[in-house]
Amino acid sequence: MIKIMADSTCDLSDEVLELYDISIAPLTINIEGKIYKDRVDIQPDDFYGMMEALPEFPTTGMPSPVEYLEIIKEAVNAGYKEIICICMSSGTSGAYQSAVLAKDYFYDESPDSAVKIHVVDSKCMSHGSGWLIMKSAMMRERGASFEEIVSFNENYKKKIKHFLSVDDLDHLIKSGRLTNTSAIIGKILMLKPIMTMKDGKGAIVGKERGLKRVLKHYTQEFMKRNDREITEFLIIGYTSDRKVAENLKAKIQMDTDFSGDIHIMQMGVSVGTHVGLGAISMFFAEK
Repeated sequence: MIKIMADSTCDLSDEVLELYDISIAPLTINIEGKIYKDRVDIQPDDFYGMMEALPEFPTTGMPSPVEYLEIIKEAVNAGYKEIICICMSSGTSGAYQSAVLAKDYFYDESPDSAVKIHVVDSKCMSHGSGWLIMKSAMMRERGASFEEIVSFNENYKKKIKHFLSVDDLDHLIKSGRLTNTSAIIGKILMLKPIMTMKDGKGAIVGKERGLKRVLKHYTQEFMKRNDREITEFLIIGYTSDRKVAENLKAKIQMDTDFSGDIHIMQMGVSVGTHVGLGAISMFFAEK
């Protein structure tokens, strides 16, 4: 039996988490001095509804090793002999290090345990790690071994393509993802930055004027970059405006020959804190 676990930045829907029995260690969000657990104490729509009125920029905190350890112990007690933990990029958070510490603590407490545990530094964010998690769960359902799933993650984690564009540049400035100069120029020219992940960190790879051009950029890049053998599904993410995500899905279905599933999922509070309202993203495996 293979258990899959992750942190809450994977942003997978409750339906997917339940379907594949994926356990989540939540990040924390500090909002005006009050601590919330992502998708436990506060839900995305509630957060986005209050976001513009907040006088202070919220901050996020990684899950503690104890939270990961509790999930590991629950899995072992339930009879799981193999555990894969897929974490957000170590280049953006200490969540991966917390999970590794939890693994070490488990073996310190149970040195004779035959349970196998592997922690993946996904080099991804949001539905990028979510894509890996879903793919891993699907492989498990088809009978893949622990070693095969681990190998897939380690070999393909740097090939999960991220595209993210935002409506509010100020949040990227506050989170250190964009300079004030770039933001001022972007606002004057009505440019929307397009970001991806490079070496486990966010990087701006393009700018487009207006939402229609952003969606066209996503679609064209998908057609050029998509690995047809690996990408059996897409994930489209959004923060506050699901209609934009639906428009992107329709455009992909109309303008490309992709026949796989296209999942639309909302970004959680911890990710939304940094990208702000109006964000739209897309994730797939690239060649």
